[in-house]
Amino acid sequence: MSTIASLPVHDWDILVIGGGITGAGILREAARMGLRALLVEQNDFASGTSSRSSKLIHGGLRYLANGQIGLTRESVIERLRLLRDGVGLIEKSGYLHAVYRPDRTSARTFELGLRIYALFHGKWRIHRRIPQPEVSLWAPGLNEMELSALFQYEESRTDDARLVLRVLREAREYGGAALNYTRAIRLLRDEQGKVSGAVLEDADSCQRAQVAARAVVNATGAWADHLRTQLNEPPKLRLLRGSHLVIPGWRLRLGQTVSSFHPENGRPLFCIPWHGVVIVGTTDVDHRDSLNDEPRISREEFDYLLAGVRALFPAHNISQQDVQAVFAGVRPVADVKTTDPAKASRERAVWHESGLLTVTGGKLTTFQRQSWAALWELRRQIPEISSAGRTG
Repeated sequence: MSTIASLPVHDWDILVIGGGITGAGILREAARMGLRALLVEQNDFASGTSSRSSKLIHGGLRYLANGQIGLTRESVIERLRLLRDGVGLIEKSGYLHAVYRPDRTSARTFELGLRIYALFHGKWRIHRRIPQPEVSLWAPGLNEMELSALFQYEESRTDDARLVLRVLREAREYGGAALNYTRAIRLLRDEQGKVSGAVLEDADSCQRAQVAARAVVNATGAWADHLRTQLNEPPKLRLLRGSHLVIPGWRLRLGQTVSSFHPENGRPLFCIPWHGVVIVGTTDVDHRDSLNDEPRISREEFDYLLAGVRALFPAHNISQQDVQAVFAGVRPVADVKTTDPAKASRERAVWHESGLLTVTGGKLTTFQRQSWAALWELRRQIPEISSAGRTG
């Protein structure tokens, strides 16, 4: 087991703070380039947002409605890449979307989006429209009153925490180092005021060590502004909570993901079969609780998700007693101006401030592209990155 005491004495090329999917991806790509790279995480790896997603590796179809065409195209490319490189961990899964007549998005408009989505995949068509007599076969118990159309296409899913651990394992195979339960308690500055490392503390022994690095990356996700305050930088992030219900698979037997627009506000609602249960999500509400506390679903979110699944599958009569677990995660987004949290941009944000590179936002699907973008920002501090980028 690696500890602060076992770290090599030499200086590092890159110190990554944060052990979620973003930090893990940056560590792996840096190590792949032959750089001396170290990652530290204050809790367990993937203990934050990276283990509390909806488990979907999707191409971002729903972002088309917000005009985020670039993000959708990037998500499609990265989803296909993950399917190729993540055999055994990223799997294809069927996806059904039900459109109802009262929805703001009509069946015709949704199908147009699917056709644009298909073009990003390099195909003319990736979906089929389920004939009305077959609806109950594809989604038993689905609400068919005022059902305008049921579309079937393909997305992917993963075990998000295992994905982080796999990326970290690959990083170590390339020579990278990663320590969990190790806090970065203070940033170090050089004579010019540039960040040049950090003081690390072992959470169990409270042993401390100063670690110098040519570049320091803030990949702490929702906690990113906390680290930036050491540089007297103003907050830039909006924290959004996404909550989920977990329902036993025997109560809601689904062969593939089923989604619709929630009748209350038109937000997407997902029912995702996963390891014998069905995950129902997700919400998008501003998170104003302390990040020191475990994020919790609110009563309003619980009732909202329960109402959504009951409306989508009324025949199953799902009740509060059928919910065996709940979980919530906090997503950091750089869009602080949009009134509706659901429409806040999921584009990644990269800021270089006083030598500290902050990388946040983005999606689980696009973590590898985000890792490359972060490292490219460091090419002036670490010229070897430019050479690796030209040849890699």
